[in-house]
Amino acid sequence: MKHEIKINLPIAANEVPNLRELVGWDGRDSDYPTLFERCNFWAGLRDEQNQLIAFGYVAGMGLQHGDMEDIIVHPEFQKEGIGESLVRKLLQEAERVGLEIITLTYDSKHTSFYTRSGFTPCSGGLWRRKD
Repeated sequence: MKHEIKINLPIAANEVPNLRELVGWDGRDSDYPTLFERCNFWAGLRDEQNQLIAFGYVAGMGLQHGDMEDIIVHPEFQKEGIGESLVRKLLQEAERVGLEIITLTYDSKHTSFYTRSGFTPCSGGLWRRKD
């Protein structure tokens, strides 16, 4: 399969929540399609049957800094280099639009993946609303 990641690939509102659920995440259905209106840009990949199999986005104020979010690859297509291609494409677009800093949060088990993709591990924090 050719990994042709596309920036701002047309995506229906239900496709990303479905992909999120396939990897074991909450679907966050209420985020879509609003996310597409609010993020700087996103990238995606479809398989031969036109199913969305990879997605990620960069959000921020459009100034110097952006946050990379939701790097997702369908479980049946993981370990094929799609994730690295997705991250690379998002970083290329960030450079193209003038972003100088991209941050992201990830589980420590993914440190080597993101280090290979050009990120420098650093400490940070996470705040989450308590229900």
